[in-house]
Amino acid sequence: MQGVNPTQEFDCQTGSVLKQVASREGIVDHYISAWGKEAYVSEKTIEELLQALGYDTSNPDSLLAQAEQRHAVDVLPPVKVAHVGKEVHVELHISAAARVSEFSWLVETEQGERFEGYLESQIVADYREEKGYLVFSLCSSLPLGYHQFSLFRKRRNKPFEMALIITPQACFKQPQLENEERLWGPSIQLYSVTSESNWGIGDFSDLKYLVEKIAEGGGDFVGLNPIHSLFPANPEGASPYSPSSRRWLNVMYIDVEAVPEFAKSEKAQAQVQQADFQQRLADNRQKQWVDYTEVSALKMAVLPELYATFVEQELDKNTPRAQAFQRFVEAGGESLVHQAAFDALHGDLKAKDDSVWGWPVFEEGLRHFDNSAVQSYIKKNQDKVQLFMYLQWLADEQLTQVQALAVEKGMALGLYRDLAVGVCDSGADTWADHGALCQDVSIGAPPDIFGPLGQNWGLPPLNPYELTKRAYQPFIDLLRANMRNCGALRIDHVLGLLRLWWIPKGKGAKDGAYIYYPVDDLMAILALESHRHQCAVIGEDLGTVPEEIVGKLNDAGVHSYKVFFFETDQSGEYIAPKDYKKQSMTALCTHDMPTLRGFWNAADLTLGKEIGLYPDEEQLNVLFEDRKSRREHIIATLAKHNQLPELEKNESGDVMINQALSEAMQIHMATGSSALLSLQLEDWLEMDTPVNIPGTMDEYPNWRRKLLSTLEEMFAREDILQLEAKLTAARRL
Repeated sequence: MQGVNPTQEFDCQTGSVLKQVASREGIVDHYISAWGKEAYVSEKTIEELLQALGYDTSNPDSLLAQAEQRHAVDVLPPVKVAHVGKEVHVELHISAAARVSEFSWLVETEQGERFEGYLESQIVADYREEKGYLVFSLCSSLPLGYHQFSLFRKRRNKPFEMALIITPQACFKQPQLENEERLWGPSIQLYSVTSESNWGIGDFSDLKYLVEKIAEGGGDFVGLNPIHSLFPANPEGASPYSPSSRRWLNVMYIDVEAVPEFAKSEKAQAQVQQADFQQRLADNRQKQWVDYTEVSALKMAVLPELYATFVEQELDKNTPRAQAFQRFVEAGGESLVHQAAFDALHGDLKAKDDSVWGWPVFEEGLRHFDNSAVQSYIKKNQDKVQLFMYLQWLADEQLTQVQALAVEKGMALGLYRDLAVGVCDSGADTWADHGALCQDVSIGAPPDIFGPLGQNWGLPPLNPYELTKRAYQPFIDLLRANMRNCGALRIDHVLGLLRLWWIPKGKGAKDGAYIYYPVDDLMAILALESHRHQCAVIGEDLGTVPEEIVGKLNDAGVHSYKVFFFETDQSGEYIAPKDYKKQSMTALCTHDMPTLRGFWNAADLTLGKEIGLYPDEEQLNVLFEDRKSRREHIIATLAKHNQLPELEKNESGDVMINQALSEAMQIHMATGSSALLSLQLEDWLEMDTPVNIPGTMDEYPNWRRKLLSTLEEMFAREDILQLEAKLTAARRL
């Protein structure tokens, strides 16, 4: 348990002021640890977090004055969020001497409607003498949307203004989910998919093929890893959970040969058909691990030629296809320019110096988008920048086609996308940031039983103060970008809507603190965007879940995330499938866990020992014994629910995992009451190597392990087709 360091030089007055200001910023000085005990945050940590938020902490009196100034409300707050059908109560900060009869108001809705009235007739409470504000109400008939509220005062030329957001009570659910149908589908790591035609990494054409086959087998969705933009110039920076930007796509998922310009470019076709190029493609397909450097080299050898064809045959002639691209660029706005300029500039700098891994090591004048040297680069290299806009468009175009096929095939959800919890501190979003991100901290997790040092993810968080100040626009933009072309969005670490563990830059994970976010407003906006995009929401709520958010997620219609191996009762028995929460997605394994076969054989523990994750032999033995106990509980659970197949044992009498046992576990979960069931193709293929080992960087090749079978081979197998049929039948019972 972390306590206060007694050597810190703070007197009582300073400490008190620090905590007062910290409280206003949502920083808490204590929390309940993973051991169920109260843990305390040091004042030094609080001071450093306040500094990261822009405070000068050198003087207590100044500190309080800064907080007062920072949180002073100029008549109206910047934003008000309210549920549809409810009265909207607004705080109006005016002096007690001001005449309320002098005020009138106007709401201009997003739809073009106007609602107006007088303040005097709508006052709910007058606290001006005690608290400096009065409360008035607006009508409950305002429509859903993002509206503008204006307050007029006689003899004042300019109105006071506030963003007004009216939201649904809960997130969208497809009719099938509303009718409590139970749906299933695989969740995949797209890069790991192998096929007869891809270039060594799964692509959007592979995804289209997979969607078609899963739909034919009765599945209603295909779940994806985060497909956010990474680093084309630094392809080995491959973690999908540490993206350059969460608003744009990973262009390495483009199927080059499916791009319309490929069919129009004889030069590109000739290049790809060359014997040595074909040999490189064949070799890359056969590799056991994704070779991101080679994938990038192959695709970036051809994609610029397709762009040249596009410019010549479409853009210069202002064809309908060119106009579609221009609409995409216009809609992408500044954010697309940021992404494209970063990728172009990074590529040029990396070509000159291979050690340039991100903008922190750019030369000083190029370390932010706003710098004059960057603007000069963009003007001189418009074609290079537009190339990356074109690549983003191609990726979006191909993803759009996949979801369109899913809808055509009758899938209830189609794709479900995954929103990572943050962005890399060296990518496009941080390079072009104007304060929405707090770059002097990173997020992670406090110490727990499995990670006694805690976790530092190296991801700068959104600044809650700036979010409110900007009427939540950064959050809105993020949702809109990720709810495109899908029927559901999985939010990684959804608990971050309530609070995140902030760690001062350069410090260890244990030297952090929780900072709270305006959770009710964020979840209300999530519901609004969910309805606008007809996109259901899944919240990854694993780990230590604060009781205060459980009800909020449930009431907001967010599907909880339940993993079989974690769902046990007090005796250690696995809970019955019928006892799973209906508003949930269940899974046997996740990308952060071993596969079913790997779990059963304790391959993850053996591998962890080999790479040094378990230096304590005694602790490792405890984990092996726990795994043995879990195997026994699984067998007992399957037997209890009439799912146990004939068991196969080794010479020592231990039950071995085989296809029948693996399938039985999947069917067992399929009989459950959860609305959604997620399965892994790795388990269909009886693989035992994991795709990611949490807590490792160089010890294991994370985010690179490929599937052992091509999609074509997989869906030609009768046993897999039969498994799909059994899953569909079990879900429709």
